[in-house]
Amino acid sequence: MAAKKQVPLRLSEKLYDAIAQWAEDDFRSVNGQIEYLLTECVRQRKKNGKYVSEHLDEPLEIDI
Repeated sequence: MAAKKQVPLRLSEKLYDAIAQWAEDDFRSVNGQIEYLLTECVRQRKKNGKYVSEHLDEPLEIDI
């Protein structure tokens, strides 16, 4: 099995807190939650050639 790559990642405090809460709800670490979300995004793109949202570049309606 190949070793996992380490990638530096900068997040706003609000985004980190939102992901941390989501991770806690899903019984994952923050790192595990980010990896899960990215994996799901890649899986969805491979499935239909699109990202999870067709409006990915539009600002979110939540304050993060």
